[in-house]
Amino acid sequence: MRIVAGKFSSRKLKTLEGTSTRPTLNKVKEAVFSSLGGFFDGGTFLDLYAGSGAIGLEAISRGVNHAYFVERLFPASKIIHENIHLLHCEDQSTVLKMSAIQALEEFSRQGLKFDFVYLDPPYALQENEKIMHILEEKSLLNEHAKVIVESLKEDCFSNQIGNLINYKEAIYGITKITYYKRSTL
Repeated sequence: MRIVAGKFSSRKLKTLEGTSTRPTLNKVKEAVFSSLGGFFDGGTFLDLYAGSGAIGLEAISRGVNHAYFVERLFPASKIIHENIHLLHCEDQSTVLKMSAIQALEEFSRQGLKFDFVYLDPPYALQENEKIMHILEEKSLLNEHAKVIVESLKEDCFSNQIGNLINYKEAIYGITKITYYKRSTL
């Protein structure tokens, strides 16, 4: 696995052996970031089920100021730390080894808000709509935030969750990417 574009372009990342994580394919990663505008002028990024950290690190490579990585599995969180160290972006990264729900509670206590949230849980354990409700209820999203959901192509999600509006879907093989943007209407 590698970084697709930006200041760390083509840098290789470590991945966890086995099937406990499922890395996002480079072609899907490129499509997602192209859909978000390609590059960023700052902002905060939350990689809520981080695995190897590749999505959040891609966001840093493309210009976000800071990425938060949440991963409950110790071996995966160790790989995230190693990848952050490989890219020398410790000052732009925060890793939390805990569940997604626990992390959202912690972010709420800290008063954090995100510009981008990437949800890619294990497909069998997904609770994406619940997570989006919590993001809204706890005011964890900036005014024009976007939430990106990676799921099986058969999965369907509501068109609107609180102030989050589903504005785009794309399918890549067995994977569906669903895009939500925050609307303050």
